[in-house]
Order: sequence, then C-alpha cells, then structure tokens
Amino acid sequence: MDNSNNTKKAKTIDVVLIRHAQSQWNLENRFTGWANPPLTAAGLDEAKHAAQLLKRYGYRFDVAFSSRLLRAQQTLDIILETLGQTNIPQFQDWRLNERHYGLLQGVNKAEKAREVGEEQVWRWRRSYEDKAEPLPRTDPSHPVNDTLYHDIDPALLPDAENLAETRERAMQFWLERVTPYIRLGERVLISGHGNTLRALIMGLANLSKDEVESFEIPTGKPIIYTFHRDTQPLTWHYLEDPHNKSAML
Repeated sequence: MDNSNNTKKAKTIDVVLIRHAQSQWNLENRFTGWANPPLTAAGLDEAKHAAQLLKRYGYRFDVAFSSRLLRAQQTLDIILETLGQTNIPQFQDWRLNERHYGLLQGVNKAEKAREVGEEQVWRWRRSYEDKAEPLPRTDPSHPVNDTLYHDIDPALLPDAENLAETRERAMQFWLERVTPYIRLGERVLISGHGNTLRALIMGLANLSKDEVESFEIPTGKPIIYTFHRDTQPLTWHYLEDPHNKSAML
C-alpha cells in the first residue's frame, strides 16, 4: 500500500507507532525505564527491518515524534534514513518516555523474581496500578538531575510510575501534539516504548485493565492505527511482513 496519495482528501488516515528496537538492557533483561542504554547490534538490524517493511508498503510521513531516550531516537533515525525522509519535522517529547521504574531501574528481572517471586515482577511490569519504590530525588540518575530534562517543570518528572500514570501523560501528549496533525491529514510516525504504547492503545481503544495487562508490544514491530479525520480511532494492527503471515493481529 502507498499512503502518499490524496492523504489530505481521505476520510481516514494511518498513524504509525513503533516500540524501539532491542536495547542493551532489553538484552540483559533489566528494568530500563528512563535509563538510557543504546540499541544493540541486533536492535539496529531490527530497526532497519522495520524501516524496510514500511518502505515496501510505501509509507511516507509528514512529521515524526520520539521520546527523549536514545533507543527510541535511534530507532526513529534509522527508519527515516532508510525511507529517505530525514527532512521532515522531528520532535522529542518526554511524555513519550518509558514508564519510570523507580528503584527497579537497572535491576535484572530474573534475579528480582528469585527474590520476590515471578508474580510480583509481572505486576511491576504489566499491571495497571502497581509500581515500584520511588527513586529518591537526590539520586544522580533521577530525571530532575539530568540535563536532558532541564526545561521540564521538576514537579512533573516522576520518581516511579504505574501504567495509569504513564497513560495520563501519554494521552496528554497525544491530544496536544498528534490529534491536530490527524485533523490536517498529516501522516505521523511515533517511536516510543512498550508501556507508553500500551498506555496509548488502552486510551485510544478503550481497553479494560485486564485487556491491557494481557498483552505486551514487541520491539521493532510497526503498528498501523487507522483514524477518521475527526480523530476517532478505528482499528489497529501490526504491519504484516509478507514473509511472516502471523504478524497480523
């Protein structure tokens, strides 16, 4: 499919969402959150594959967003470079950052599961309301001490988050930054994180707590979300790889 023709006149428009490709801490099975590891070599290849898939289907974009975290930015950069679309407007928004895991950030998930049990680790990772112990604001790794967020009101920067809190900021980003482009018929690409995208899809698709807790978004798989031009969400699916027919939901 080629979405480059007559997008301004069409009654519907696709927004492409993608969770960043594999990062070093994904590989090491650590809670990552707002920590800032880069993509692995496999992650770089994963992002290139996603870009080639989008290119095969003829996707073009008018604007792109990523979080302020390196792994999402690298994924976005690879996609736009592969598509030959690096000249479009690009924005980084902290509200697209991954859910903040507080004191769990950097902790190996398997080791923590041996300490507290698999069920508790699952709750920290996937549940809507559970969250880890907060990271002290005196900790050098807290976002209030990171120059990357010097322009953000410190009161807005989290010590730890559950999915409900992640959803609140992600939906605020969506309403403020994305819906105006949908109304204009502009084609949007968003490179984010597993929990950010889960939170967004929960809000857009009106998923229940049980439903959102039951799925996990894989790295490096483009999601095509179709909207009416009045911004009403319609349907979403993973972009199908012709060589992997199970890719569709």
